[in-house]
This record gives sequence, structure tokens and C-alpha cells, in this order.
Amino acid sequence: MTKYLTKQRRILLNYLSEHADEMLSAREIADGLADQGISVSAVYRNLSALEEEKLIHRVNIGATREIFYQYVGAAACRERIHLSCLKCGRTFHLEQEMANRLIDEVGKAEQFAVSRQDTILYGVCAGCSRAKGQNEKTLAAEEDGENLKD
Repeated sequence: MTKYLTKQRRILLNYLSEHADEMLSAREIADGLADQGISVSAVYRNLSALEEEKLIHRVNIGATREIFYQYVGAAACRERIHLSCLKCGRTFHLEQEMANRLIDEVGKAEQFAVSRQDTILYGVCAGCSRAKGQNEKTLAAEEDGENLKD
């Protein structure tokens, strides 16, 4: 647990644990805590401390300059490999058997010991992939419809 559990940090940790499957910006976190009187500067200060204590991961996704944070201090997150969607920001635990096989294969092939604690694999989740496929089908249908009108 944290070294100093102030009232603000306790509220922040509670909020983060309720959103453990999401990556949130400091602004999103501050907005979520605004009704509890926690300032943006207090959010940044506490996020920095929680990162040092390895209770959260700090992530910069893609070409944006925005930093996102994800709570990993829950017991269910320790020693788990995370899968994080670049589209929706949701994070999932890689199924344990699959994680074991992946770590074993990397260990054998590359003679490299993977740390489960700090491992996040980035990609696109099934929900976002399906939505993208639906959007492409809709766009193609609309284009075909426009061609028929001409």
C-alpha cells in the first residue's frame, strides 16, 4: 500500500480502483473527482507518488502528447500481463495460460526473462475491431448507394 495515505490519496486510489480497466488522463481523473474537492494539482502530485510506488502505470499512447494512467495496484493486477486497446483505452488481463506460454516462448527463443508486473501489450480489442469492420461496411454500402444515384 502507499507510504502516505492522506484523505486525497485515499479518494484518488478508490476512484482509480473503480476504473482499473481504463487508461485515464490526469484531466479525466480530476474531472471525475471534482465533486470531492480535489484539485488538478493534487491529482498530478498524487499520480506522481503513486507511479513511484508502482501502483499505477504511466502511458503515452501513439502520437499524442497526452499521458494516461492506469491503476495496477489491485491484487488481481499483480503478476498479470495486460492487454490495452489503443482505440477505446480499455485494459484486459491476458489469460494466465496464454501469458505463461508467451513468457516461456520468449524466454526460450530470446533467452529473455519477461517481467509480468510491468508488461502491457498494445493493440485493438475485439469490440473496436468489430466496430471498425462495421464502419468500413457502412461506408462501402454508402459509397455503392451514391454510385447508384449517379
